[in-house]
Formats: sequence, structure tokens, C-alpha cells
Amino acid sequence: MARSALTGTRIRERRLALKLRQAELARRVCISAAYLNLIEHNRRRVGEVLLESFAAALEVAPEALSEGAETALFEALREAATGSSGAEVPGPDDLAELERIEEFVGRFPAWARVLAARQARVTALERVVETYSERMAQDPFLLDGLHEVLSAVTSLRSSAAILVETPDIEPEWQARFLATIAEESLRLSGAAEGLVAYLDGIETEEAGPAAPQEQLEAWLAGQNWHLAEFERPDPPAAEAVIARAPELAASAARELARAYLAQLLADTRALPLKPFLAALAELGAEPGRLAERLNQPLPVVFRRLATLPEGLAGVPPFGLVVCDASGTLILRRPVPGFALPRSSAGCPLWPLYEALTRPMQPIRATLDMAGRLPQRFLTYAFAAPRMRSSFEGPVLMEAMMLITPAKAQTPGESLRAVGTSCRVCPRAACPGRREPSLMALR
Repeated sequence: MARSALTGTRIRERRLALKLRQAELARRVCISAAYLNLIEHNRRRVGEVLLESFAAALEVAPEALSEGAETALFEALREAATGSSGAEVPGPDDLAELERIEEFVGRFPAWARVLAARQARVTALERVVETYSERMAQDPFLLDGLHEVLSAVTSLRSSAAILVETPDIEPEWQARFLATIAEESLRLSGAAEGLVAYLDGIETEEAGPAAPQEQLEAWLAGQNWHLAEFERPDPPAAEAVIARAPELAASAARELARAYLAQLLADTRALPLKPFLAALAELGAEPGRLAERLNQPLPVVFRRLATLPEGLAGVPPFGLVVCDASGTLILRRPVPGFALPRSSAGCPLWPLYEALTRPMQPIRATLDMAGRLPQRFLTYAFAAPRMRSSFEGPVLMEAMMLITPAKAQTPGESLRAVGTSCRVCPRAACPGRREPSLMALR
């Protein structure tokens, strides 16, 4: 039985028609509400057995939820023509145009697919807005978190106002108010961090990664950024690995995965794991020495360090950021404590961008990351032209920055003050600031 990409849409429409909540339908078909949400947003395929369970729970025939691709195209065009998801009844003039949808598809198939794809995108965005609107209005955890933040802010302002407006306050009371400010500051930071983590969890679990790059990174994060099967002499075919990855929902994400796996295979062939770990144990995690000993380029060593198995004794965690010549981040392998922006550009003071101005020259820098708690990281950056198969066309540059927690500061070593991105960086006097910070005092 062929199932269209809109099976989840039909399940959702039937559920709403029966006035069932997501949790109730998920219980009937024995899946989680989060997984049902992904299905209804057409981010997960529905197998034959699960489709029959949905049909029984929604009291319809399985064929009503699963139709051919041509029927799905007609349905999407009807939605676009009526300007809604089908809930409104079209007028007489609209009915005449709806009867010509088949003629339109026959004469302009490419335009029909473009229009249907655009309508699907609009519908998906409307549902995202609806989901977050419901969440903002009804989620008790979110309301409690906001109340906690406002309560801590109010207490801080009150204590600070008393100290400022009462210059002759007794030392005992002054100490009490200062202690209160310290306690409320910790409570505020904890509440804010919990709230942000909760919102990030909602986006990951219910909406799923939207951009192809985010889908790729979510899949790699689920593997702890190490694909052990590619370390074997006979690794599996890339297509077989991608087919087993439900996170790679978009065709563009699967294309990115193919390119990533091809690069990974080349890296594992150039630097097999056992010899690399032996050199790492002897020389330490210094990319320059490893590259010289193993006679491999720095980018290969950077990627191998960032994709080592977890739990290796004496090996610190590594993060990796890669950007192209425009500064756009094209790969983000995070490391604890070093936040990486999802949509905005990174901090302009990162050695990653400095490397673009100094091609083929390794850069080593210790960074002081802005935040509530001081955190320092040792970074290695390097930029080189991307390999091309011909001499024609422009030279395309690619820069990467390896990140690892810094040990004790070496005497005389300079620290570079950086942040995540200008939008959330509290360093007001930063010379590289592009825009005001959302965390600045109003």
C-alpha cells in the first residue's frame, strides 16, 4: 500500500474531527505523544501495522489515511486553492476552479509540485505557530519557570534599591541584603537555565530539527559523533546507514550525510583508529605534533580528534566548528561549556574567523568564554582551500576550529575574551560587537 507524505496530516485532521487529544490517540495506538507529534507533522513514516492501528483508533479505513502520490498532490493543490487546510467550504466560483485541478496538473506538472510544496510549507509553519501558542498558554512548567524568573528579578531589584536609597544602612543589614542579592542571583540564573533547557527540549522532541544541517547534527549527536562501523576494514554502504537514520527526514539532510560519510571514510583510511590512539597516548592531544608524526594534514587530525569514541582514558573532550569563506557555520560539534549559535553568526573574535585571513597558518589561542561561571578553552584553528578536481573557478576556503577545555593557565599566556555570538554576549565593551546584546541592561 503506497503512503503519501501527507499521511500524518490526514491522521491529525481525523483526530481533530473526532475531538481527540494527542495523548489520547497516542495511548490508543501504544506510542508516545512526542512520536505522534512527529508523525502528524509528516516527520516520521507510518508502517503498515501502525497505520492499521491508527485506522482502528480513528474509525476509518486504512486507505483513507494512506493514498497515492497523485491524490496527495491534488489534495495539496485543493488546500492552496481554498486558502485553508480544508476546514472552510469553498464558494461556487472556487468549486469551478477546483474541478480543473487535474487539468492544471496535466498541463503544468512542475508548477503543480512547486505550489503543493509551498502549501505544505505554509501548513507546517502554521502548525508550528499553533503548537507553540498552545504551549505558551497552557504549559504549567513554562508558567512556573517564568514565575520563578520574575520572582527572583523582583527580589533582586528590591534588595538593590534598598542598598542604593539607604546610604547610612547598618553594616549588619547591609551584609544581609548583599547575601540576599547573591542568593537571588543564583536562583535567577538557575531558573533561566532550566527554562532555556526546557524550551530547547520542546523544540527537539516535538518539532524536530528543521534545517538539513540540524538534522545531520542531531543524527551524529545520537551516535555520540562516532560511527564505530566505519572503523572496520569493511564498513557498510553509506546508503544503508542513511536508510537506518530517521533523523535524516529531508532529502537535503541525506545528501549532507552522504558527503559527511564519504569524508569520514577517507579520514578513517588515512588515520586508522589504533595507530592514531597510540600516537595520541605518546604525544598528547596536540594536533600539530600528531599531524607531523602521522604525516597527515591538520584538517584530518582535527576531524579525527573530534570524532573519537567517548570514555577514552586521558583524552579530553573535543568540539569542532567548521565554516566556509562566508563565515557560515557548516558543521557544529559542541563541547560542554562552549555554546555554539544555531542561527546567528559566531563571535567575530573566534580564531576560526582569524584563520580565514591567514590561510595555511595554524593558530593556537586560549579563550575566556563569557558566562556566569568563568570557563577557558584551548583552541586550534586552521584554514585551507577546499580540494577541487579542476583548475577552473574561484578558490573556496574552509576554516575549522578544534575546541577542548583548557588546563591551568601558563604564566605569561594571554587570554582572548570571547562569547557565543553578539546577540547573547554580555561583554558590552567588546571591539567586535555587531549588534546590541539581548542580555544588556535596559
